[in-house]
Amino acid sequence: MTPNHSSTENDPDGEPTGTDTHADAATGETPQIAVADVSKTFQTDRGPVEAITDVTFDVARGEFVSIVGPSGSGKSTAFRIIAGLETPTDGAVHVDGTRVTEPGPDRGMVFQDDALFPWRTVAGNVRYGLEEVGAPEGFSVDERVQYCLELVGLTDKADAYPKELSGGQRQRVGIARALAVDPPILLMDEPFGSVDARTRTTLHRELLDIWAATRKTICFVTHDIEEAVYLSDRIVVFSDAPGTVRDVVTVDLDRPRDRTGDAFTDIKARVLSYFEDEPG
Repeated sequence: MTPNHSSTENDPDGEPTGTDTHADAATGETPQIAVADVSKTFQTDRGPVEAITDVTFDVARGEFVSIVGPSGSGKSTAFRIIAGLETPTDGAVHVDGTRVTEPGPDRGMVFQDDALFPWRTVAGNVRYGLEEVGAPEGFSVDERVQYCLELVGLTDKADAYPKELSGGQRQRVGIARALAVDPPILLMDEPFGSVDARTRTTLHRELLDIWAATRKTICFVTHDIEEAVYLSDRIVVFSDAPGTVRDVVTVDLDRPRDRTGDAFTDIKARVLSYFEDEPG
């Protein structure tokens, strides 16, 4: 069974109401992630390039929120700012009320490129973060590694090296590594973009199982609208570059979700309509 989450609503004009200070409308709680009026301009040899502008949205504690948008819309830039890997030109991101200025152990990260250490075994890769910060309370390092490998179904691959794994298995190791230090937030930037459709479908189910078991807050970047509808409580829809928030779509469907059902198809079509409206 997956968690039952509440989400913020849009205002009558369709714009998201989230800021870095407001409480979640349904629960009265302050959002765990608050992105407020965030813009980012990169300086290049050809002059300034505005990647995102006035991006505002919230992610409630324990919620699964996806960001979708056209290629080049700044989805990954927003992700990197939330992660603390980039500094916004304007605006701010707060996590649990604290302004984000750098990466931290409260935010585990999973990327499309799994970036595993090829000289370490699967268990060694999962162990890496624990060597830096120690195991969560109640676990030894070895116990935590074992727990995370069980969570992603890779206990039988503990002694294997990354080159011996399939693409899907490598991504599972990346998820286990991100979860090892028990961060309350999991940030995922197109983590399944490089695997085949059958593997992706399996990983979707497994990620939702992990989410249900751990109750993490997940912020998930994807270009795949069906993936976003299948996984998410809400979908933040970015415009074309420079990216800004066009809508926040609530996915009010029970899980597991039928990808062929009318309600699923209707929500997918609503999100897709924003892409079709973008200039050529």
